[in-house]
Amino acid sequence: MAAFGTVFMPKMALTTFDDEGWTTPEQVSAEQINLHPGAHVLHYASSCFEGLKAFRHKDGSVNIFRMEANIARLIQSGRLLSLPEISPELLEEMIIGIVAHYADEVPEPPGSMYIRPTHIGTEPAIGKAASPSSTSMLYILLSPVGDYFSGGAKPLRLLLEEEGSRCAAHMGMVKSGGNYASALQPIMQARKEVNADQVLFCPGGDVQETGAANFLLIDGNEIITKALDTSFLHGITRDSLLTLARDMGMTVSERELSVEELLERAAKPGTEAALSGTAAVLTPVGTLIHNGKDYHVGSGAQGPTTDKLRRALNAVQWGEATDNHGWLTKV
Repeated sequence: MAAFGTVFMPKMALTTFDDEGWTTPEQVSAEQINLHPGAHVLHYASSCFEGLKAFRHKDGSVNIFRMEANIARLIQSGRLLSLPEISPELLEEMIIGIVAHYADEVPEPPGSMYIRPTHIGTEPAIGKAASPSSTSMLYILLSPVGDYFSGGAKPLRLLLEEEGSRCAAHMGMVKSGGNYASALQPIMQARKEVNADQVLFCPGGDVQETGAANFLLIDGNEIITKALDTSFLHGITRDSLLTLARDMGMTVSERELSVEELLERAAKPGTEAALSGTAAVLTPVGTLIHNGKDYHVGSGAQGPTTDKLRRALNAVQWGEATDNHGWLTKV
């Protein structure tokens, strides 16, 4: 089967912004875009994006999960990058329109249609390193994806990095390509040197996030995760899981977590850790690597609470449980 996110629907939704405002959205070929070599995005990284999914329910209907939250975050990212303002109504129209066009292509669970809205600065101006792009392009790609855990959920190995950060602290809450590029070299180095799957960035001992996911520590009936600030991404899957955990009667502690406390709690029997994100929902963490030494999280295997939370979220997404929070938008 093709790698996650490498197959695309033939058409995408697209609009552009100039002095006269946004053009009427169109569905165009997803094969290419027209972009000047001097475009702002290519030189000064004026780019942000989102990742959300549409799911097919047993009654045949197609439902988009937490579209409003993803729209709000893309608009926020665009503002923080000083890109032209997008209205939520425009984004919603484009997302629903392109998903409806390919509704018959949405896979059955555990597959889904991955939706990638992308906003980039297009002004051809290489002298604007300290100025925003006055023009931009917004497009929405669709990619049918299968089960992220087709081979089973393998517990991850995370390297605890106390020196470096995933990205600049004031940019952490922006879902921008530059942040992922910033984390790439540390992740590749960790894979090569200590066989880690990911890096958990903990600047100054403050446990934050990995290169592409939020981090959750599960100690008995309590979930501990960093409180929201500008330094890391405000994950929508993270928020969804924490909401469901509260519904189950769990204690959710959004607060500072030090490397010292993390390692101390991780050593306790029954402790679990996991990474949350759109693609995998919730991935178990089995080992933490610190100063050249491996530390198992609990038993080192996937724990029951991680599995329970992932199943609970999937049940809402797949229409198998009641949507008590109004997260689904029917196409």
